[in-house]
Amino acid sequence: MKDWEEEYRRKQISAEEAAKFVKSGDHISFTLGREAYALGLAIASRMGELQNVKVFQPFPGYDFGWYEPGWEDTFRLTIYMPTAISQQMMDDRRCDLEIPDILNKSESTLRESDIVITEVSPPDDKGFCSFGASLWNKREHIKRGKLVLAEVNENLIRTFGENFVHFSEIDYFVPHQATGGIVAAGSLAGRELKEPEPYLKDIARHVSSLIKDGDTVQIGVGRTTEPLVKLGIFDNKCDLGWYSEATPPGVIALVREGIINGKRKTINPGKAVVTSLGGASEEDMEWVNNNPLFWLVDVSHLWDIRTISANDNMVAINNAVSVDLTGQISSESIGYKILSASGGQTAFAIGALLSRGGRSITVLPSAARKGTVSRIVPTLEPGTGITVPRNCSDYVVTEYGIAHLRGKSLRRRAEELVAIAHPNFRAELKKVADKLYWP
Repeated sequence: MKDWEEEYRRKQISAEEAAKFVKSGDHISFTLGREAYALGLAIASRMGELQNVKVFQPFPGYDFGWYEPGWEDTFRLTIYMPTAISQQMMDDRRCDLEIPDILNKSESTLRESDIVITEVSPPDDKGFCSFGASLWNKREHIKRGKLVLAEVNENLIRTFGENFVHFSEIDYFVPHQATGGIVAAGSLAGRELKEPEPYLKDIARHVSSLIKDGDTVQIGVGRTTEPLVKLGIFDNKCDLGWYSEATPPGVIALVREGIINGKRKTINPGKAVVTSLGGASEEDMEWVNNNPLFWLVDVSHLWDIRTISANDNMVAINNAVSVDLTGQISSESIGYKILSASGGQTAFAIGALLSRGGRSITVLPSAARKGTVSRIVPTLEPGTGITVPRNCSDYVVTEYGIAHLRGKSLRRRAEELVAIAHPNFRAELKKVADKLYWP
């Protein structure tokens, strides 16, 4: 028996026992990524016993019940990104939204919690647990918890980089309750994967024309961005590097094939650097397990603009909800209706512009609601969050072409954006642009 194994066994309790540590008025936090399912259910089952428990649940994925009206006296939620399961709660303003700090200073993004809840693998023979397919800021988050509870999932993969925690940093371990899903498979945002819309093929073709051999690439979460790899944006490219929050479907397969090999990267050459893995088949995830080609780092490092810009030929590809005629980009809301979070998009857009040979690409379909609403708009609605300011916008791509905005005047921006708008809206957009930017 190893010296630490007896202490590890002593720390093993049931989810119900662990849930009893929560007291009225406590601040409890789930780490970013997959929630600890058994612990969440056990804590939610104490509705009625507790009052005013403040819950930070960054990325709501599992249905613990507390998204419904009537739970607010017991659990007061703050989330980081609205998801399908929490969108109505966000619309009703029954929860708060955490705004990310673009500089990723941990003291501003992570508050001290009474209880931090996470998911880990069983410890290895040296007592170290893995966080599996996603790291984000879990290590730093755990340091800020007065009490740390971890759900032990034997199915979690192990990766290289910073993706580990010693069992001694965790106070209690509970057994995992299976949800029936494959860890980290499918869409990055937990959405059902669907057949790509026809217009996405045209967007992919335009984006592909902006990517060169040897580029280092980031692709963000979104309905427009996630299908692009499988639609061929990297076809006939070679020696690509990967430096991104996550791995959209098709990325891990390209690493296996050697198309993404990091050969020309200026930092971490030869490694695919991420903070989260997903969007892959079970076979791909097994290939990633204990594979030194994948290097998971803390998100505060990954989103650091200085680190992003240190990658020569950095190409950031991100989704948008709407773009106005001056090049202001929003990926977060329409007016006051919050749809998403900026994530690392702002940092990657700026970092790519600072990179030697870098490019920032924003993709969006030209219209929404079956072609009845233009996504390129004269002005953004009041209350709309600006994800990328107009002085940092670079390329904007729709199915109708590419607008290159960087360094251009208001008039030239408007002309380029009108040209890639949906044909049904071009005349009206030009009319408004003429009124706004010409005498």
